[in-house]
Amino acid sequence: MPVPRSVALERTLYTVTAPVLAAAPNLFADSPVNTIVQVAGAAGVCGWVLACKSDEPGAGRKALRWSPLVFAAAVDIVARNTIGWGPWCLDGILAAGWAATGILVMPFSRHTRRRHRPALATLAPAPARQLRAAPEPSPAQPDDGADTFTRQVRLLWEARGMPGRTLVVTATPHEGMPNDLSLLLRASEAGRPISGLTDEAVAAAFGVDVSDVWIEEVARQYGREGGPGWKEVHVTPDLNERRSKAPTTHEWWADRIGADRGPVPGSEFVKKVRDQEREVTHYIAQVPDEMGEPRLNQHTLAAALKTKYDEGRLFVTVDGNQVLVSLWDSSPLAQIFPATRELLTPDRDGRWVTGFLGNGQPARNRVYTDRGAAHGLFVAPSGGGKTQLMGLHVAADALFGAVVMLATEAPDEKTAALGKHTARYGVGALYMIRLLRVMVALMEIRGEMPWDDGQVHEWDPTRPGCPYRMLSAYLDEFLSAARNGDYGAEIMDLAELVSVKGRKYGVGLKVAGQSIYVQDGFTQLLCENLRENCIPVVLKVAPKKVGEMFKALGIPSEHTPDPLPRSFSVAEEGRIERVMAGEPEPPADSNTGGAGWIIEGKQPDVLRTLFMDFKAGIDGYFPDTIETLTDHEIRELEARDLWFDWTEPPRPGEFGPEPDDEDGDDAPRKGNGKRRGGGKSAVRHDAVTSPRQALEAIKNLSRV
Repeated sequence: MPVPRSVALERTLYTVTAPVLAAAPNLFADSPVNTIVQVAGAAGVCGWVLACKSDEPGAGRKALRWSPLVFAAAVDIVARNTIGWGPWCLDGILAAGWAATGILVMPFSRHTRRRHRPALATLAPAPARQLRAAPEPSPAQPDDGADTFTRQVRLLWEARGMPGRTLVVTATPHEGMPNDLSLLLRASEAGRPISGLTDEAVAAAFGVDVSDVWIEEVARQYGREGGPGWKEVHVTPDLNERRSKAPTTHEWWADRIGADRGPVPGSEFVKKVRDQEREVTHYIAQVPDEMGEPRLNQHTLAAALKTKYDEGRLFVTVDGNQVLVSLWDSSPLAQIFPATRELLTPDRDGRWVTGFLGNGQPARNRVYTDRGAAHGLFVAPSGGGKTQLMGLHVAADALFGAVVMLATEAPDEKTAALGKHTARYGVGALYMIRLLRVMVALMEIRGEMPWDDGQVHEWDPTRPGCPYRMLSAYLDEFLSAARNGDYGAEIMDLAELVSVKGRKYGVGLKVAGQSIYVQDGFTQLLCENLRENCIPVVLKVAPKKVGEMFKALGIPSEHTPDPLPRSFSVAEEGRIERVMAGEPEPPADSNTGGAGWIIEGKQPDVLRTLFMDFKAGIDGYFPDTIETLTDHEIRELEARDLWFDWTEPPRPGEFGPEPDDEDGDDAPRKGNGKRRGGGKSAVRHDAVTSPRQALEAIKNLSRV
């Protein structure tokens, strides 16, 4: 049986070396041969260690390659430590065994080459693995020097019928993916477009799913054609399998968020930022400029992020073609943000922190604008946090150094506590109309007060030399007072007048109520004036009224927000178990007080207002000094008979001339004459906008 020359030489070497290995330790104890054998054995041990630590395949083959050296050293050590040749001539037996093992195993010659085949294999039929040998040139296209992989793919492509009547120009395997590859195809007929190539045809040719195939157009490059006669095909079953099980963030966004039917179609992932301190994860993406503003489906987006839209954990911010998706570990709207004097103190631009937006940004309001004194508009149903919000504004105005006055249609504990920190506080429609009359008169008085330069200017807090302080007047439950049969019409007239001109004289009107609908008596003119000169805050609106409420505020329909959830607390799990056990459901936590929207621009932003703890006392939120009107202003008001105790009953002639005695005691004493200084009648018959007002007008007419 013929054997390779290297095998024959190695066998001869083992046979000659074995007697030397046995005799050297016994005949010459200090012979250099022993030292050489020991050094060779140490090298063999090092080779074993390196083979075990290596990440490459073939560690066993490498260890076997070094084994003769290690075993030779072992035989030498035994021979040196035995007496003579050892019992039963052990040294010779070990040396002979070493030689016999080497002759049979032959590690050096047989295992140094990975693809070595026995010489006899050349005479036997070729095994199946030898199909990897270079294939024959493709009969469909001439040999162009393509690599082995491309030629193999060409044979497979032709065996499957040349899908789409195409030829394989090049085939490129994907690194690390044994079954993935890319094909560059051209039409089999020159000058013909590729028209019949489909994902299904390619998938059938390679035996993969249709989802593992995609076809791309080929652009013309230098030295290569392109256009409809060329296609590039990607077959990626391994990539798709890995992508479905362990996708990267880019892949997850492209598949779940930015897909054509995804929540933000066409968007491309930019980066992911985790804010560990605030417990929120931010995703930043953008859409191509040609797509315009991103299109959002927040309900689908919430599902993709494994949350629910009404949990209040997901907030989206759009800035041009960029999108910021903020996913909180727990809803920020369920948190309590305590008010502090630092947050409530206006900065040099008149801005102060009202609360915090859903994305974590501070929500700021203002005490003045570049147009003058800021108005205010607070809308919330009962229990929505309106008095809390009004208290924040009262504190901000007081810390700014403004003169603050408060009138409410009906008293309550919180407004009474706020009244202690204002220049004037009172209850009822009569008190409110007197306050409004003072505001109108102050616009006239301040319009004639010279500044330090001797000139008269419009109010500007940034300009020195102003002779008066800003006046901020709060009207709580305004609509209830505006529907008052005796004073309501004049209250609405005066409020409209102040909303138009008050800002120029440092007079700000802050209106709080449960509605701003025209049909409830809130005129369109007043709503528009307040909206243009303030930052409205709307809290806890009923879901059915959200659209109407924001339409009345001038918000376009595309920016109308979705209703807030009834609760921001996570629903307790285990409902199925409770149903099976017949147990009641836990009570819902209606923790949405102070949650709503702040409307500074064209799009409302969700916020949670600061919490002012009335039970613990609110003195710490306010300055020690309560500002009042100047002496000159008070003298002018007294001259107009407008500065007195506004809690007094109506004074004779305050609301017009007294009725004649012949009219009887039942004749009305208020509301039918002219107010001092001229003005409109208390009952404005031409301003009937609701059935309630029509009924009031009929009653007044019946009294005449």
